[in-house]
Amino acid sequence: GKIETKYDGFSHETVVTLKQMRVNCGGAKGPIKQTCVSLIASLHCPGKQLEYVRYAKLQLIFETKDWDKRHPLEERELFVVANGKTLRLGRMGLVNQNVAGDWWAAVMKEVLEIAVPYKTFETIAQAQTVEIKVGKSVFALQQKNLEALGDLSLRVKF
Repeated sequence: GKIETKYDGFSHETVVTLKQMRVNCGGAKGPIKQTCVSLIASLHCPGKQLEYVRYAKLQLIFETKDWDKRHPLEERELFVVANGKTLRLGRMGLVNQNVAGDWWAAVMKEVLEIAVPYKTFETIAQAQTVEIKVGKSVFALQQKNLEALGDLSLRVKF
């Protein structure tokens, strides 16, 4: 995964971001068999420093040709099973939903995000196995995803 660090003068924070990374494409369980899932993670540090993280943000990107696979409001609860321990992280917010491509080959893209405490992010980033559930969508992070999240957590002191 590609990681970048930027200072945001508007919010007065330094943001360390793991750029969009594919988790899986069609290999998920349940109703998202025809869906590609990607992940973006960011750590938000107040001011111009990497000593303390105020919060972490997780974004999940779902891309599918099946419009019925969107996550309505009541199906946005995020659960993460990290090393067998279930973490209930709360309801994800909708960043956007849009369509890319022509009408006969349209792909619906949905971006959901949630802010979590850094300690929760750290639990996920240090886990050997991670399974994510959003509504009816269930998928496991791949080894490369886990390594990238671990690398991201090493970029800050705490």
